[in-house]
Amino acid sequence: MGLSALILGATGATGKQLLQELLASPQYSSVAEYGRRVTSSELITSGKDKLEQKTIDFEKLEESGLKDKKWDVVFITLGTTRNKAGSAASFERIDREYVINAARAAKSDDPSHRQKLLYVSSGGANPSSYALYMRSKGLTELGLAELGYSDTIIFRPALLGAERGESRPLETIAQTLIRGLSAISSRIYMPVTTLAKSMRIAGEAGTTGLPPATVHKAGGANAPFTLADNSSILTIANAFA
Repeated sequence: MGLSALILGATGATGKQLLQELLASPQYSSVAEYGRRVTSSELITSGKDKLEQKTIDFEKLEESGLKDKKWDVVFITLGTTRNKAGSAASFERIDREYVINAARAAKSDDPSHRQKLLYVSSGGANPSSYALYMRSKGLTELGLAELGYSDTIIFRPALLGAERGESRPLETIAQTLIRGLSAISSRIYMPVTTLAKSMRIAGEAGTTGLPPATVHKAGGANAPFTLADNSSILTIANAFA
């Protein structure tokens, strides 16, 4: 029997790709997409028969049904920006509190059930950073690790490259420049297709099944997690090509 997966944040740039990866993989027998919105069926190219979709209110997680199932792998690609959120307080509520609370709700109460938790953070994440975005990501990483999943893997990609449904001229220019520089260094750019593939693989293999040189131990004594930086993400995707 294959793995059961839950993905939170599947309508974002990375989440869209990850959902398609999970649905196409024979390693996952069931895939659940929970979120404020769900993916249109017209955008799903394969695996519709193993997909469950449900809209939930992150302010009312007790009504979400996240506790009703024993997920083998929980993927979180949920996130926002301060501009979208409208204020620093709203940003932190969505970007950190929603993420940690949802992961807590999805964690099984059965101590014998081993679950993996995989989260997309950001390069430069640091709980002590003066920058709101990087501090929030760093605090979210620690908050997730403290939940006590059997295996917590955090991905810190560099600038993500993806087609968006909105126009961001400055970001488009920056991505064009960084794509060129990525030929020199593997630390500054990450295609979302590569990130999604690496996450899908890590969900299947877990920390112990990944090439040892690609992952590092991070977090504190009470909140350990496995860290995959930009170079590691590329290596994982290529190692299982």
